[in-house]
Amino acid sequence: MKVLDNGYVKFIESFGSDEMVIESARMSTDGGFRGWETDLRLLRYLWTNRHHTPFEMGGLCFEIQCPIFVAREWHRHRTQSYNELSARYSELPNLYYIPSVERLQAGKQSQKNKQGSEDGFSQEDAINFRQDIIEATARARVTYEHLLEKGVARELARLVIPVNQYTRFRASANLRNWLHFLFMRLDASAQVEIREYAGAVGRIIKEKFPHTYGLFEEGLK
Repeated sequence: MKVLDNGYVKFIESFGSDEMVIESARMSTDGGFRGWETDLRLLRYLWTNRHHTPFEMGGLCFEIQCPIFVAREWHRHRTQSYNELSARYSELPNLYYIPSVERLQAGKQSQKNKQGSEDGFSQEDAINFRQDIIEATARARVTYEHLLEKGVARELARLVIPVNQYTRFRASANLRNWLHFLFMRLDASAQVEIREYAGAVGRIIKEKFPHTYGLFEEGLK
């Protein structure tokens, strides 16, 4: 699933199901799944009353290609397991995130939120800023490739790489923790770029766990 200009979210695998959540919840009473005509009520009860342990019985793994600054925000969620492309072992791809003119027009430093942005730039300003980013990125890439060609170790050549460089990693977590990730990263206070990735993750989770995700969406309204 394409995200931003050169990024993606790729579904790798999942385990469990909405039905398994119900079966796990009924372990204490030696019961099982009875059908959604009755068990949707139990699923709702579990979710709304924060009996979330049964939701740990399902999970998903994704492959993500995103800018480094998005990856660093993502990795703050320490309930996921990660394995990332290493710039010590491999040359980084010539892929960089360049924000759109529209994104830059809404990219003025917020006066109310120290970590946020807001509208405030003209289209002409945004076009100029975008060109500045393109030129700075190109210079960094030329320097990086020059260092590699001269035999500088990859672990040192990477020092000139900017945070709009694309990286790749795999992330795995149980359903409960994926939904917590989405609760945080779909919020309007989250940075636009990671919200785009969270939206893509959410669409896949909705396909794999439709009943649980429906309850999650209700809570966002």
